[in-house]
Amino acid sequence: MMKMCSKKTTKFNGKKVITICAAMALLTIQYSAYAQDGIEGINEANTKVRSYFAAGTNLMYAVGAILGLIGAVKVYQKWNNGDQDTGKVAAAWFGSCIFLVVVATVIQSFFGI
Repeated sequence: MMKMCSKKTTKFNGKKVITICAAMALLTIQYSAYAQDGIEGINEANTKVRSYFAAGTNLMYAVGAILGLIGAVKVYQKWNNGDQDTGKVAAAWFGSCIFLVVVATVIQSFFGI
């Protein structure tokens, strides 16, 4: 029984194989004529990313402002409670706000946007 199965699966029809290979070669040649190098897509992506950068910069400034307000409230609370580490907390919050603004400005000037 095993010999019959192996004979059936290994038997190929030469004409079918040649026909399938020829069809695949023809499809490959036909679709390669429509292939593009991708420069158009890269340029379009570049344009879209650059157009979103202004909105992203404004968003970073807004996040920096919100963090500044939250930090000011936390520093004020620590200062009123008489905590000793008020200066460290104020420096950390102020530094994070400055970092957001500097990062947005540096990226903008670095990439020429």
